[in-house]
Amino acid sequence: MSFFRNLIQLSTSKSKPLLQNPNFLFTSLSHFTTDTPTSYAGLEPTKRDEKPRVVVLGSGWAGCPWLSPLVGSNLPYRKHLGSYFFLANCTGLDTEKHTVHCETVTDGLDTVDPWRFKISYDKLVIALGAEATTFGIRGVKEHAIFLREVHHAQEIRRKLLLNLMLSDVPGLSEEEKSRLLHCVVVGGGPTGVEFSGELSDFILKDVRQTYAHVKDYIHVTLIEANEILSSFDDSLRRYATKQLTKSGVHLVRGIVKDVKPQKLILTDGTEVPYGLLVWSTGVGPSPFVKSLEFPKSPGGRIGIDEWLRVPSAPDVFAIGDCSGFLESTGKPVLPALAQVAERQGKYLANLLNKIGKDGGGRSNSGKEVELGGPFALQEAKGLALKGFASWFIWRSAYLTRVISWRNRFYVAINWATTFACHQTAALQVQEKHGHGQASQHKMCPDLIEHASESEKCHAAGCDGDAGEIKHGV
Repeated sequence: MSFFRNLIQLSTSKSKPLLQNPNFLFTSLSHFTTDTPTSYAGLEPTKRDEKPRVVVLGSGWAGCPWLSPLVGSNLPYRKHLGSYFFLANCTGLDTEKHTVHCETVTDGLDTVDPWRFKISYDKLVIALGAEATTFGIRGVKEHAIFLREVHHAQEIRRKLLLNLMLSDVPGLSEEEKSRLLHCVVVGGGPTGVEFSGELSDFILKDVRQTYAHVKDYIHVTLIEANEILSSFDDSLRRYATKQLTKSGVHLVRGIVKDVKPQKLILTDGTEVPYGLLVWSTGVGPSPFVKSLEFPKSPGGRIGIDEWLRVPSAPDVFAIGDCSGFLESTGKPVLPALAQVAERQGKYLANLLNKIGKDGGGRSNSGKEVELGGPFALQEAKGLALKGFASWFIWRSAYLTRVISWRNRFYVAINWATTFACHQTAALQVQEKHGHGQASQHKMCPDLIEHASESEKCHAAGCDGDAGEIKHGV
């Protein structure tokens, strides 16, 4: 799509325009530079002889396609491309002046003061995503790990590793060992069910073989207020329940009332101790989205019309999990899925290209431009699959979302190795004797050639010093 490959030349750039059609070209919210001193702290409004500017807030599934020239190997050439990336928080919008107020991210560093600046836009795309829903339950944000960002996955991995090692400390009580090795997942939707199954499978195939001392203690509990996968076909729900139980997941129906540092409390008074708590109960609007004085759709998301416009704010569009159709449109609430957000992004790119070509790219213009067909999400025919076929199709769908063919190849090889050798890339642990029995975790022969000496020793079951454990990540 030409739009994604061609972003605007900023007003301070002298580079040759990238599009053959000079009438309209977009930009993304981008890297702020102070190379040239200016009295305007940010990007000034575009002039009549300059290309119109589109500012995109957010870099998730809805916003990321707009920044595709900045991904991977193209990143070092962002100035040459005339595209920039701002690492900043949006603190406010002035839709009358067509201005975005921003503040740089300092990550809590006391030595760096946040720098505030403004970005003027001709068109604004809000793609800020959503946040995990806690339903106001006390202690969730402090003690649970969500399933939203990459750093959440890293924290789950770190916490699981830590608990596995702590559980082997001499003199630890049976009760404390059981708590440390109890993995609790709250939320029986698709994400919670999939994660519970993967985690339990990892425990059965890898952890219990590598850490012999945990096999009678470590387990996974999935807590859901209603039935798991409530939006799915009844036969698939029964199949998922059977498979989860078979893989060792303990299913509990209940509602969490309170979360404390080492236990959570259900509304019926049941106390559930945990060592790892993962929260997967859906998403909702962020505080910033709630603060915007726009009409809201059901659920508190930014209200949009059929063309993804915010009716009360000219030249403002909203896509992804932060947006939803207004009730007046008669359209149903769209699911908060990556596929939906990405399709909205592509649709809006085509729409803005059309608006620009028809002369409506400037701010406060384009009202008379014919927009064409509204956004429509094509629904797939109902097809219920389970077992290996569904696993293979789902994994294949994941591969299509990987950015480059090289990365797709690496991911596919990793999955094939995992499937063949019953190993996972999430946790690679080498263990020598010291627990009274030899490790039974064997390596795939094809990997031995590239293995370290300690890995070869471990795979062969050779003896080590008494009580010595070597962990490698």
